[in-house]
Amino acid sequence: MTTLAIDNIGQLVTNDPSLGEGPLGIVRDAALVIDGNRIAAVESAGAQADARIDAAGRAVIPGFVDSHTHLVFAGDRADEFAARMAGERYAAGGIRVTTDATRAASTEELTQLTERRRREGIRAGITHVEIKSGYGLETDSEARSCEVAARFTDDVTFLGAHVVPAEYQDRPDDYVWLVTGDMLAACAPYSKWIDVFCEEGAFDAEQSRAVLEAGAAAGLGLRVHANQLGEGPGVQLAVEMGAASADHCTYLSDADIEALAGGDTVATFLPATDFSTREQYPDGRRAIDAGVSVALATNTNPGSSYTTSMSFCIALAVRDMRMTADEALQAATLGGARALRRDDIGHLSPGARADVAILDAPSHAHLVYRPGVPLIAATITAGELAWSDPDSRLGHSP
Repeated sequence: MTTLAIDNIGQLVTNDPSLGEGPLGIVRDAALVIDGNRIAAVESAGAQADARIDAAGRAVIPGFVDSHTHLVFAGDRADEFAARMAGERYAAGGIRVTTDATRAASTEELTQLTERRRREGIRAGITHVEIKSGYGLETDSEARSCEVAARFTDDVTFLGAHVVPAEYQDRPDDYVWLVTGDMLAACAPYSKWIDVFCEEGAFDAEQSRAVLEAGAAAGLGLRVHANQLGEGPGVQLAVEMGAASADHCTYLSDADIEALAGGDTVATFLPATDFSTREQYPDGRRAIDAGVSVALATNTNPGSSYTTSMSFCIALAVRDMRMTADEALQAATLGGARALRRDDIGHLSPGARADVAILDAPSHAHLVYRPGVPLIAATITAGELAWSDPDSRLGHSP
């Protein structure tokens, strides 16, 4: 099997304290040796391998793990975004605007749109994604969305319980019955997870519990959209039921913090959403200081967070959520892996999947120091060079 060395790394972030300095396991003047699709070794600069990439003093980090995305959709909601920037408040019901376009799109069109967004994420250093359904809201459309998502990731989430579609507006319990019955049966073969939007305007605690219990009975892991628009039952329901992640967590009570800190559920913050909806930002500092396990994700979607830039989310987390640059980077890598209950990604320890981002900067702190600047020089996924910025002039020899 061919080996590859990323050599002359100025600062290597491994996320493994046993390999280097501090919680990020930073190694200076390093080389990262890759054997096939796995990390083989962390060595000093000058390591030997069959092929070589010269990082020329740049920083190298684990590829971003984006544990919350909605990449499968059709249509555009730019007008809604502009109206919100002009003062209108975000409401969960806006999701229905995308439903008609997604239902009408062909499978080929949905695949092409998803591939375009996934390629954009790779250029932004995102080496692994979770992808949700949730814009079909009928059995065939949801199953098709999950099938398309499965072409791009093994972390597919069935989100039929995104909102109640218009045709069920006056009988939401009938829609929950559909989601937990025929729709779940059609989507489960493509899915690893089930999710529910537990929020005013979407699904209440009782309905959300029914969705999660049905998903668990079908063998799916649990995720919850929780506490985005205000305090509510979502976070504590997620912890009670052993969900891998409670996502958004914009509004957290003391009881929510206590529950998260005492459980195994990761609080996944989505700061680009709060930026786009003009909501308050989550208090990341408060959660971390209380011992809560946290992640950062983009929440790529057409209505409330149409971005694939994890770097932007990191900058927001440091600027507006009181997280340090180290904490934000770890939340966007190892934190995302934990939110997906994976130990093969999010770090660069020997044996981990070789998902790597090379920065066009000497330190990961530049992700915050230079907000809005595209600093990904190259992205390596499972040991393969997935993208390289031609302007970075990375030395690459076979």
